Amino acid sequence: MTSQVSSPAEQADEAVLGEQRKPATGKDVRRLDRVIIRFAGDSGDGMQLTGDRFTSETASFGNDLSTLPNFPAEIRAPAGTLPGVSSFQLHFADHDILTPGDAPNVLVAMNPAALKANVQDLPRGAEIIVNTDEFTKRAMQKVGYASSPLEDGSLDGYHLHPVPLTTLTVEALKEFDLSRKEAERSKNMFALGLLSWMYHRPTEGTEKFLRSKFAKKPEIAAANIAAFRAGWNFGETTEDFAVSYEVAPAAKAFPVGTYRNISGNLALSYGLVAASRQADLPLFLGSYPITPASDILHELSRHKNFGVRTFQAEDEIAGIGAALGAAFGGSFAVTTTSGPGVALKSETIGLAVSLELPLLVVDIQRGGPSTGLPTKTEQADLLQAMYGRNGEAPVPIVAPCTPADCFDAALEAARIALTYRTPVFLLSDGYLANGSEPWRIPELDELPDLQVQFAQGPNHTAEDGSEVFWPYQRDPQTLARPWAVPGTPGLEHRIGGIEKQDGTGNISYDPANHDFMVRTRQAKIDGIDVPDLVVDDPDEAGTLVLGWGSTYGPITAAVRRLRTAGHRIAQAHLRHLNPFPRNLGDVLARYDRVVVPEMNLGQLATLIRAKYLVDAHSYNQVNGMPFKAEQLAAALKEAIDG
Repeated sequence: MTSQVSSPAEQADEAVLGEQRKPATGKDVRRLDRVIIRFAGDSGDGMQLTGDRFTSETASFGNDLSTLPNFPAEIRAPAGTLPGVSSFQLHFADHDILTPGDAPNVLVAMNPAALKANVQDLPRGAEIIVNTDEFTKRAMQKVGYASSPLEDGSLDGYHLHPVPLTTLTVEALKEFDLSRKEAERSKNMFALGLLSWMYHRPTEGTEKFLRSKFAKKPEIAAANIAAFRAGWNFGETTEDFAVSYEVAPAAKAFPVGTYRNISGNLALSYGLVAASRQADLPLFLGSYPITPASDILHELSRHKNFGVRTFQAEDEIAGIGAALGAAFGGSFAVTTTSGPGVALKSETIGLAVSLELPLLVVDIQRGGPSTGLPTKTEQADLLQAMYGRNGEAPVPIVAPCTPADCFDAALEAARIALTYRTPVFLLSDGYLANGSEPWRIPELDELPDLQVQFAQGPNHTAEDGSEVFWPYQRDPQTLARPWAVPGTPGLEHRIGGIEKQDGTGNISYDPANHDFMVRTRQAKIDGIDVPDLVVDDPDEAGTLVLGWGSTYGPITAAVRRLRTAGHRIAQAHLRHLNPFPRNLGDVLARYDRVVVPEMNLGQLATLIRAKYLVDAHSYNQVNGMPFKAEQLAAALKEAIDG
């Protein structure tokens, strides 16, 4: 999030124990500089809600944070099974951090499946809070436990806290007119209350949220609040939790400003609305729901007051067709999807290239191919975005690097689309879309001016001296054609997918004209003004690590660790993938070794090798999860030593 470098202590894998004191209750309070918590349970246990509420209170407290939600693709996977486990990991600290953390310090396991699916990620000495009520013989056998892990010594290397969460929750809610099953549903709020006590999180925001969420069911709201308070009180009174922890606000990590916690999809949605307002154009979204992009459709549908129109189409092709029609009509047009949807939209993207109209294609990448891993992350759509259309159909590509950066990336993609009259790919991914971090809300005067001028009248003098409108008369600087809104008198012109004649826009099968138009469209993309690549190289290193998209956090964390250990390594991160920054070739030539970590099998490395003839070394991962900083640091050290 920020560019400051952490101290050596901040690079430690585990939380650092600091000041210790005793509060009035007599329990110890220890100060930590960071904590990584993972909530895990059945997909019906409310782990995403629990993690989200803990995150919101942590953000309001002023910590820097990074999150990693992880859940099944099925709406309701079989209860108590390993495929049905849902988890939410939160890393929060009193300093600048970049990733959700490699290994949790605390695991909250709501059932045997949650324990078995996550215990291998824990370092020795980590704390495990388990809901003992769920550790029945049948539930343990379902996930392959021959004996109880709570009793057979297999967890001796951890600090185990057995808590009958379900029983305690039901007991706390016995005064409410609820069935046992209804009462049991609040056990996630009991766990949230306990963890809120352990880490001194604020409680007012969660109670306010519960009252609002269940406003039409006040009995349910009161029950959840009672369970939440019971969890807090349990931590305060039980002897099993003799210590609570404090993580101070990250006062030095952030520039002065107003902050809020934000996910990548929400930041991207706000960026699209801001771009629409800065361009003074109505925003039209033509979309078909698909994981993990659907949240953008949901969010934008709430903002009709800003002139936003959302259209949920019957399929992916109709969604982009409607968006392209809106672009022709003078709107700021967007379509959102994931990899499978991009494949279906490819013909219309090619039509947008031919028509030379501004259109944002937002691709929230996920694991593939085909349906693949709908709820897991990947970066494997880069070559599809670059080349996945028939003919020569170049499209600019922009990629955000953090959840908060999705806001700025949306503005940048809009700038390119509107200025150069072209469809633009915005490549986010599931990790950025669902993850969250603090975001400084910008001032209005910090936003770019994106206003455009529509064609108003004739722009060419014909041979007979008459003034006519040529729809492909280009701006000499940008090579953009004029944007003529239908219905403007005298600006009638043809549209369609057949090749156009330069200038007039008439249908043309002339070979020389086609050659000229193909090269001109490519020159327009090649000539897009993008900033030079910034290189972070304080020590004149021999090795450069080059990344793009969501690998920024893990790469930067790994580079910090290596530099703290005395190694020299340079880092650069690409936002613009087509066209590349003009200085990229010169940057690459300065280094003996170039390493490109990607969550694919080497797509950026392939482009770098082809364009710059550089022996770029790939480091790849395609397991549906983001890189871990420790893993990357080891790979980069090997590259330095090599």
